[in-house]
Amino acid sequence: MARIFCIANQKGGVGKTTTTVNLAAGLARLGQRVLMIDLDPQGNATMGSGVDKRQLEMTVYDVLLESASVAEARVRPERLVEGGCGYDVLGANRELAGAEVEMVTLDRREKRLRTALAAVGAEYDFVLIDCPPSLSLLTLNGLCAAHGVIVPMQCEYFALEGLTDLVNTIKQVHANLNKNLQIIGLLRVMFDPRITLQQQVSDQLKAHFGEKVFDTVIPRNVRLAEAPSYGLPGVVFDASAKGSQAFVSFAEEMIQKMPPAQPASVAAPEPPEAPAVLPSVAVAAPAEVEQK
Repeated sequence: MARIFCIANQKGGVGKTTTTVNLAAGLARLGQRVLMIDLDPQGNATMGSGVDKRQLEMTVYDVLLESASVAEARVRPERLVEGGCGYDVLGANRELAGAEVEMVTLDRREKRLRTALAAVGAEYDFVLIDCPPSLSLLTLNGLCAAHGVIVPMQCEYFALEGLTDLVNTIKQVHANLNKNLQIIGLLRVMFDPRITLQQQVSDQLKAHFGEKVFDTVIPRNVRLAEAPSYGLPGVVFDASAKGSQAFVSFAEEMIQKMPPAQPASVAAPEPPEAPAVLPSVAVAAPAEVEQK
């Protein structure tokens, strides 16, 4: 049975899409069967996986409205296969923006993705869902379908405030809609060890969340930033880049640490509380100057 994970953070610009496509490519490179689902109407994860969103005949929009199955709507980009990191893509485009309005009056509106994935769960080892940076009906579908949430975050103060909101959201979904949902871990991304503030926030995260913080750290990397303009994950675009190597290491960590998917009758433990305030970090922040 596939392990289904949302890559989510209610704060925008924290590297959700970069994490999703590169983790998918890293897992595929290690021999895992992977499905990547793009739930963001911007379609960046779709384009970043080598799929032209404008040419898609069927998307996740059709799956949510139950006019197509996952098996019918998924595609496998040739460029990824040629790069040794082939994974399936359930893409998105601007049509998805209208799905929320259309789904408001539908039955089981928050559980449609879960129902659709049940038919293909045995075909994959991992299903990764790229969520939009908001708590919408699309995000809710992802959270209801998932076994857990991977939270990419920058080690900055505002990111910590967003983390508090996300943890509260996950607790509500866990309590009311999906007893299997839990925080799988926090992934530190765009990390620059030269910046003292980032080190301080990283230490605070490890102190509060403990084992929920992944050992792997994704460094700030130019090649990862360039890869989307070529329509490829960084792991495929430049496998030798430090950022790409870090994502492959993260994929290895996921394979080693992840427990088997739990049956629906077994509830996951309640998500941990987010830190209320990090005063030491807040005080130290203004004094720091970024080094080049």
